Amino acid sequence: MRRRSIYWTFLLGYVIYGVFAYLAIAFFMPQVLTRYFEKKQALALYREAVTIADTYASGLYTGDATLESVKSQLDTFSAFTSAEIWILNPSGRMVLNSSMEMDVDDVIIVEGFDTSALAGNYYTTGTFFDYFDEEQLSVLASITTDDTYQINGYVVIHYPYSNIVQSYNDIQGFMFLMFAILLALSLIILLFFTAFVYIPLRRITTATEQYASGNYHYDLQPESNDELGYLAGILSYMAGEIAHSEDNQKQFVANVSHDFRSPLTSIQGYLQAMLDGTIPPELHEKYIQIVLNETQRLTKLTNSLLQLNNLNTKGMMLNRTDFDINTVIRSVAATFEGRCRDKNIRLQLILTGDELYVNADMEKIQQVLYNLLDNAIKFSHQNSRIQIEATEKKNKLYVSVKDYGIGIPKEELSLVWERFYKSDNSRGKDKKGTGLGLSITKEIIRSHGEHINVISTLGAGTEFVFTLPVSQEED
Repeated sequence: MRRRSIYWTFLLGYVIYGVFAYLAIAFFMPQVLTRYFEKKQALALYREAVTIADTYASGLYTGDATLESVKSQLDTFSAFTSAEIWILNPSGRMVLNSSMEMDVDDVIIVEGFDTSALAGNYYTTGTFFDYFDEEQLSVLASITTDDTYQINGYVVIHYPYSNIVQSYNDIQGFMFLMFAILLALSLIILLFFTAFVYIPLRRITTATEQYASGNYHYDLQPESNDELGYLAGILSYMAGEIAHSEDNQKQFVANVSHDFRSPLTSIQGYLQAMLDGTIPPELHEKYIQIVLNETQRLTKLTNSLLQLNNLNTKGMMLNRTDFDINTVIRSVAATFEGRCRDKNIRLQLILTGDELYVNADMEKIQQVLYNLLDNAIKFSHQNSRIQIEATEKKNKLYVSVKDYGIGIPKEELSLVWERFYKSDNSRGKDKKGTGLGLSITKEIIRSHGEHINVISTLGAGTEFVFTLPVSQEED
């Protein structure tokens, strides 16, 4: 399916906006504004009609004014308002007309004149009972006397409706001009959208296509500090992490292959040598022991991989209890007495009090201490010492395992937690290590919600420090 461009969608919306705005000005606004001008003009004329009815016209029926004086006033009002002014009797007989000279002998009757046809309105539009040939705006005001309130006649003002239409036409051109100016100014929005939304979004779309195709090294640099810039930064970071993960995966496969190949090659070589007689029967027991050691190494590597995989995929189930960390430290240290004796390494324990209870998974913490102590002995010199210290500070226990061995280069400190990592200085010193111990150690500590750090100086030694929560239970 062909993808629709958001830019063309936005442009289409802009065109539709322009079309509908034009149609509104050309067809809808004439009706609205003409109606507005109609009511406005009708109200103004009605006020004039009421004024005439209450003064000059009523004087005709009270004897206070003559036809000539009223006619003169009607002519003045007519000139001022550009309207035709009548005085009608209730029967429809025209008494005065501002557009005609007085002629008492010429009787003009507006046929069909009936105020009830106005339905209570003070004005009407049309030809006024077919008297005019063109449409008029006609306003009526009744002429009454003060004492009887009897309707003696009506003041009728007629205003050509074409003048009202012309009033709208006079401003319609201005409205179209303003519409054109606003439409042109709104192009600025389109330009801003193009520069600050569409182009960055297009760059992000191109980058996601590259990432989807596997090119995680495609360079996507955020060029703004808004949401799109943030999104670009997040995508770039995500791609970098995926690329790093892929590199780690390739390295992981390479390391696993290497660590499996070496013992398998040894096992195959020794067994083949025993079968073809290269190794005499009297040495079989020695080399069978070597093969057994290699199988144990493979078993240890497999178990470590399975454990680390379970930690990363399923999360770690912890069996938290309150236990004495001092007892656990002494117990783990005792398991390494033989190895320490072989290298003449002295274990120094610096513990707080006889007992110090923490809340954690005891078996998992035993494994952490075992991995750290095993690592310390592995890279310690002959005739050196290893120090294990437990210190309580603000309801936290800080456990330190410090050796005075070969140390780790500064540039490699951040790599010690990676799977299969082995420092260049340690390569060849330990053939049994899997390179997974510290990765498992960090996952265990992290699952407890705690932290583990490493401090090392090349040639001077290494110290690992991790934290545990002190038990809140009273002794």
